[in-house]
Amino acid sequence: EVQLVESGGGLVQTGGSLRLSCSVSGSTFDDYAIGWFRQAPGKEREGISCISVSDSSKHYSDSVRGRFTITSDNAKNTVYLHMNTLKPDDTAVYYCAAVWSTLLDRAIRLRPSAPFRADLYSTWGQGTQVTVSS
Repeated sequence: EVQLVESGGGLVQTGGSLRLSCSVSGSTFDDYAIGWFRQAPGKEREGISCISVSDSSKHYSDSVRGRFTITSDNAKNTVYLHMNTLKPDDTAVYYCAAVWSTLLDRAIRLRPSAPFRADLYSTWGQGTQVTVSS
């Protein structure tokens, strides 16, 4: 069974940067796509980025495109979310989640927004807090 552990959250000023890590264990890394989601107080969980480990295809939401970059280090079974030009609106608990790559590929053919659907992902990490001060 796959397990995910996030790290790297913290407090940063507006305009600053952070790198979140999602360490994956317990299963074959290449079989999965890893998504990043965030949830601010009183708001719904929002999908913001996703990477398919096997082919490195990447997806970004409009809210983070151009500021955030998702990468994977297959030797370390880790996915990173590099966050730049952070804004107070980025304050949230950030989660990584795993979905079978084949399942995500089929879902994308039906709906391009599939990488940002939380209900597709079967396994979640515990979350890491990111706070951006103004």
